[in-house]
Amino acid sequence: MTGRAAMMLAAGLGTRMRPLTLSRTKPLIEVAGRSLIDRGMDALERAGVELVVVNKHYLPDQIEAWAKARTGPRIVVQDESDLILDTGGGVAHALPLLGDEPFFVLNSDSFWVDGPVPTLERMRSAWDGAKMDCLLLLAAKSRSVGFDGPGDFDIDEAGRLARRTGDTAELIYAGAYLVHPRLFAGAPQGVFSMNVLWNRAIAQGRLFGIEHDGWWLHVGTPDAIALAEAKLAGLGCP
Repeated sequence: MTGRAAMMLAAGLGTRMRPLTLSRTKPLIEVAGRSLIDRGMDALERAGVELVVVNKHYLPDQIEAWAKARTGPRIVVQDESDLILDTGGGVAHALPLLGDEPFFVLNSDSFWVDGPVPTLERMRSAWDGAKMDCLLLLAAKSRSVGFDGPGDFDIDEAGRLARRTGDTAELIYAGAYLVHPRLFAGAPQGVFSMNVLWNRAIAQGRLFGIEHDGWWLHVGTPDAIALAEAKLAGLGCP
């Protein structure tokens, strides 16, 4: 099954979230009484994901304790205590655990409110391995909370992505994607950004996106917590 395994990126230092992250790793920061990482894990569990690899670096004992307390899905903690491998290197290091089928990758500093169909199921349904190597979840600025950047991608009618051509773009990378392991063939060793592989996929016409039909909440700073909580309350969501 597509998306039976997943990677949760949880090794960052959370510097923009200080002072809250001086004593707590960012994935365990709570929004409306639920930690950021649990919100992502809840979505994976609802989607029937069976195995999640979670990397750790900053305050690693906290991630270990959280993983032991979580009842599902099955978690394998990947130790990056000595060196953060970045968004690409961390996933590449976990490939032996993630299997041969497409798998999900989620950031642990953002989450979403589903539209009519659960977001990860929409991504599974949109997956077409004959033409894509990676499918990114994108959010329109108009349906986002806590994001103030210029935007990331342009998209064509077929869903193929290109880097934005102007100063701004309406679509933002929303911290989740579905990817086939073949994208990592010939990837750099050690530390590297996933942008290296996305740029290669763009050049080959094999990077696609799907626009989120609910709300996306980016929690990158302490001020963004209150914004996210206000939106959840307004939507009547826990």
